Amino acid sequence: MTYTTVIFDFGGVITASPFEAFNKLEAERGLPHDFVRRVNSSDPDDNAWAKFERAEIDAATFDTLFAEEARALGHELEGEAVLAVIAGAVRPAMVATLDTLKDRGFTIACITNNVPGGKMGIRGAGMTRSAEAAIEVADIMARFDHVIESSKAGVRKPDPRIYQMMCEKLGVEPAECIYLDDLGINCKPASQLGMHAIKVTSGEQALGDLSAVLGMELP
Repeated sequence: MTYTTVIFDFGGVITASPFEAFNKLEAERGLPHDFVRRVNSSDPDDNAWAKFERAEIDAATFDTLFAEEARALGHELEGEAVLAVIAGAVRPAMVATLDTLKDRGFTIACITNNVPGGKMGIRGAGMTRSAEAAIEVADIMARFDHVIESSKAGVRKPDPRIYQMMCEKLGVEPAECIYLDDLGINCKPASQLGMHAIKVTSGEQALGDLSAVLGMELP
């Protein structure tokens, strides 16, 4: 198979996993490990997180609804606290890989589930909380041939439509695409459409797997 296009998730792929930050928050608050993940996996298509990523609710409503969902599971945690830690550190090797792929003629794109900016200090597609980080993320996003953000598209992964939207925009078939995401639930529909999906557990593993698929050395 000849691949022409590499599609990246952002958080957990280009940046370190937000789950690391969630676990730190949980430890600081005396909450069970992976509690945030548990809240977000309850009613996953219609919970506060899903609605916020589709821009169906604003940040204040998310803050309230998330707190209610957390309380229903037996603990106190406001949505604002989760948003405050969500942006992970950029992985420089992944950014260098974007440049390498572009230089070698590949189309590169990004599909990211994110939340609307402008509220609670959230800035831009990477959901950063500082001007400096927002500039860094904007510089990375500018490298992509196309970006689809759930908060602007009104559809979120793992809905197959968001992957189809990307293929249609780029004018490519799914079989021409490699897709990288840190969540298996998001890799599954990409694979079912015909993309070669890579589940990311670390930056090193992701680059190793991508290098092997493409048959080329990456940073």
